[in-house]
Amino acid sequence: MTSFGPARSFPATRLRRVRATDWRRRLIRETAVTADDLILPLFIIEGDNVTEPVTSLPGVSRLSIDRAVAVAREAHALGIPALALFPVTDKKLKNPQGSEALNPKNLLCRAVRAIKAEVPDIGLICDVALDPYTDHGHDGLFIDGDVANDATVEILVKQALILAEAGCDVVAPSDMMDGRIGAIRTALEKGGFVNTMILSYAVKYASAFYGPFRDAVGSQGALGAKGKHTYQMDAANVDEALREASTDVTEGADLIMVKPGMPYLDVIAAVKNEVNVPVLAYQVSGEYAMIAVAAAAGAFDRLAAFQESLLAFKRAGASAVLTYAALDIARALKK
Repeated sequence: MTSFGPARSFPATRLRRVRATDWRRRLIRETAVTADDLILPLFIIEGDNVTEPVTSLPGVSRLSIDRAVAVAREAHALGIPALALFPVTDKKLKNPQGSEALNPKNLLCRAVRAIKAEVPDIGLICDVALDPYTDHGHDGLFIDGDVANDATVEILVKQALILAEAGCDVVAPSDMMDGRIGAIRTALEKGGFVNTMILSYAVKYASAFYGPFRDAVGSQGALGAKGKHTYQMDAANVDEALREASTDVTEGADLIMVKPGMPYLDVIAAVKNEVNVPVLAYQVSGEYAMIAVAAAAGAFDRLAAFQESLLAFKRAGASAVLTYAALDIARALKK
């Protein structure tokens, strides 16, 4: 710590002096949240002019592609740099192999093309995983009672290429399979997609906080008792997170994700100190729902709580945050 001479005590030092007025607080503020720090997740469904509220996520809706395009326009106008798109796949299209993930005309690919056609300058982040497409709800091929790593990686590579061809700017493997970052990076390079970024969900914990998300995409209840603990991380571990993040950076990840966010601020800070690429955080559905529901019950001011939570992510070292409150925050910042 830098020394500025002998320590002073009260009353020579009155620390409240710098907090006495609004302009003083703003002048010395160490951390700030701007629209540039926000990524808005969107749930995409089939249909036209459809807005379908998600019961467990107050204020969040599943949107048909045309509605998603309209939201993309507003987000871009507010200065939000990117959207993260998640498809709600029709149950009739789901199977054990998740084969709809490899359909170049699937819902997600069509959404990417439609948004890029109307709002070309907004970034699009697309999940690379099979759970939106499998009838068992797992992120990969479920073989002999577990998710098969290498066989799943082969499919994820094909999925990433299809999304890149559709116009996705950032492919985001969220599956937690070993070796998939290197395989996807090699395929993107060979395919000519040299500017397609990889956002690795390198540090994704097996968490109870994902419940509302699974409700939103229609996979809730499909997993059974075993869950995803054999491939997602144990909530007790930090050193393992550093190994995961370092490995994925070595394999070619441009960005690293820590998920969930608020219960893992220590992990965000540790990963930030470990790797030399930007670290992102996901304020996941359960975190968002806790704040939204508590605010609706009168516990505190909704917007103030979301703003404070985003400051916590930034203090911990996150370069950007995926949050369902992104539009609300960006609107408030513009005012």
